[in-house]
Amino acid sequence: MEMNTTTQVTAMPRIGEKAPSFKAVTTQGEINFPEQYAGSWVILFSHPADFTPVCTSEFMTFATLEKQFEEANCKLVGLSVDGLYSHIAWLRTIKEKIEYKGMKEVEVKFPLIEDITMEVAKKYGMIQPGESSTKAVRAVFVIDPKGVVRTILYYPLSLGRNFDELYRIVVALQTADAFSVATPADWRPGDDVIVPPAGSCGVAKDRMEGKEDMKCYDWFFCTKKLPKETVLNTILKK
Repeated sequence: MEMNTTTQVTAMPRIGEKAPSFKAVTTQGEINFPEQYAGSWVILFSHPADFTPVCTSEFMTFATLEKQFEEANCKLVGLSVDGLYSHIAWLRTIKEKIEYKGMKEVEVKFPLIEDITMEVAKKYGMIQPGESSTKAVRAVFVIDPKGVVRTILYYPLSLGRNFDELYRIVVALQTADAFSVATPADWRPGDDVIVPPAGSCGVAKDRMEGKEDMKCYDWFFCTKKLPKETVLNTILKK
């Protein structure tokens, strides 16, 4: 006897697509995501489980850097498949007992989503059975003020994230949007930025002959100065 089985497959969101919507209970009350964050950049990130050491180090770091992200108009939202009371107990333990790399009495003020049913984790492709079928991998989604996914990063359970890079991504994306440029490898505010390729032979010729205020390594690869102060005055909230 032949049996028909149906497997529900949820494709993870892709760069350039709208972030999947959801409502959820968090340690800071209910949220309606991403609608209530319209106008702000958001980092939505998952961690495998409460009361685990790598996750603890990450949450302490994110909480310590929250003001820096806030100044760049970026909100933080965490998620794991643990329950709300576990979240609360873990965050209280972090504040009351954990001291790490000079960080102590760290209070996590950004919301941590309860996702026992894994509904949100599955919408965002955070459950990857090859790594674990019961825990979310360390996923990071950078979402812009229009609710569009702009960057996706995935880490295995054993690897803690680089938070300097997460902040650099937020600033670089905003810089690219604000100044219609691209950012080269290892770019930091103050470094030269890449000018979009020439759209015509005439423009390419002018660039190569030094008729525009930029440095061209070849017709397709030109950079220009963009002062750090200009970037930060545009990006950072006053």
